[in-house]
Amino acid sequence: MPNQRTFDFVPLWNIPVRLRYCMRRVDCKTCGVTVEQIPWAEGKHQSTNAFRLFLSRWAKHLSWKQTAKQFHTSWDTVFRSVDWVVKYGLIHRCMDGITAIGIDEVAYTLGHHYMTLIYQINDGSRRLIGIVRDRRESSLTEWFNTLGPERCAAITIVCSDMWKPYLNVVKQMLPLALNILDRFHIVKKLNEAVDETRRQEAKRLHDQGYDPILNKSRYCFLKRPENLTMGQRTRLDDMLAYDLKTVRAYGLKEAFDVFWKYTSPRHAREYLKNWCSKTMRSRIEPLKKFVKTLRKHEELLMNYFEAKKLYNSGMVEGFNLKVGLTIRKAFGFRNFCHLQTALYHQLGYLPEPKTTHRFCG
Repeated sequence: MPNQRTFDFVPLWNIPVRLRYCMRRVDCKTCGVTVEQIPWAEGKHQSTNAFRLFLSRWAKHLSWKQTAKQFHTSWDTVFRSVDWVVKYGLIHRCMDGITAIGIDEVAYTLGHHYMTLIYQINDGSRRLIGIVRDRRESSLTEWFNTLGPERCAAITIVCSDMWKPYLNVVKQMLPLALNILDRFHIVKKLNEAVDETRRQEAKRLHDQGYDPILNKSRYCFLKRPENLTMGQRTRLDDMLAYDLKTVRAYGLKEAFDVFWKYTSPRHAREYLKNWCSKTMRSRIEPLKKFVKTLRKHEELLMNYFEAKKLYNSGMVEGFNLKVGLTIRKAFGFRNFCHLQTALYHQLGYLPEPKTTHRFCG
């Protein structure tokens, strides 16, 4: 060809390196006149494969904008490099041997827009394997159809929250799997019931002209005892001397924590029934509402003990924390496809394209 092409290579001591090469045109009787294929780059890309892989590795530690600034390139080049690595990884990843998954929703933008994330939580293999743009039943069903019936049949454990579409899809698509309810969300709902009791009682005491003893005491009742500060512990001890609904609700909350310490499903079920009966007699409406939710999902809750307490929501919540860090590192994503690429890149643990030389990234 009459003109040379320039290819960006991995910088040496952060000094930009570019390769110049004059491409050959090949007169092929089958394909027609075409340009030769070169081993260090693909198509019309101006970056070598080694440089694209180098940028993608650094993009796991820095934001895409910071990576581009650090290595004297553009944001588009970094994004295309990450996208190239992710597409290669999605094609070549192995989806066999998945026996335990976790399903949860994460808000990805303002306005209560949620995406559904599916994680593999097997021992020794924990990664992000699926992203659904919403949390509708039809969308999650479509993802399981894409996974295939053989791989679905191999799944024996599912960790999820009490969102009804998730429960319906798991029951339909994975009828033989143990659906373990998310312990994190159960404790969260119990804390919300205790806090609602405190707010209602604080308002009642204010309306009746009593001292505002419950004002600014939210975390005294919601924190675990070992996490209380000295001031919070002292104030909690003072409030426990009063005969208040909030104090009784706090005692029931602490008593419920014993439920998770059982190992026998039979003993755990007996304790749960006794706790629910005692709570229903307490005449604390927010807690009675929580008990109705527990009784509705009692069988799914007991699956936590049937699975020998080996799987819980802590694995899923750990991944969700990394999802939040990925979004904040980029100061948000305007394009959902870019967000999807970033999450697979960070949490998918995908295989990478092969190159002649390896560079630290």
